[in-house]
Amino acid sequence: MPSGMHQVEVHLPIENVWDFVKDMDNWAPLVPGYIGHQKMNERRSTWEFKSDIGIMKKKVSLLIDITEWNEPNLVTFNLKGLNEKFTGHGYFKAEKIRSNMTRMTGFLEIVAEGAMGSIVNNILKASIPKTAEEMAIAISGRLEELNGNLR
Repeated sequence: MPSGMHQVEVHLPIENVWDFVKDMDNWAPLVPGYIGHQKMNERRSTWEFKSDIGIMKKKVSLLIDITEWNEPNLVTFNLKGLNEKFTGHGYFKAEKIRSNMTRMTGFLEIVAEGAMGSIVNNILKASIPKTAEEMAIAISGRLEELNGNLR
């Protein structure tokens, strides 16, 4: 199954990381390919992305359901394609290393289904790890920028 995980360390207390991550409006625009998102409630939202899967470039709409919300350490979610046959899940985890250092881990797994599923999954195996890395780096960079911790 196509998946990706990436860890970064930020020079901030875990509480600062949680304050940023607990509101998707803060970090959603940092996701690669982001077009927009809309909250339906605190646990459900729709997201739109520009997808660049091999030679296919299209807009992908996803329904995101938060399945677990454990402050200040863990958010888990499921996703389902609204205009494409995708399903998946992921998580964001924060771990306190020291009082002013937090390890952030992002994980994402997406499976394409349908007639083109096996071809798309082969492409996703290469693109999802890169997306997870880019997202983790963008979020950690924005967090440190907002808190005056420029590297």
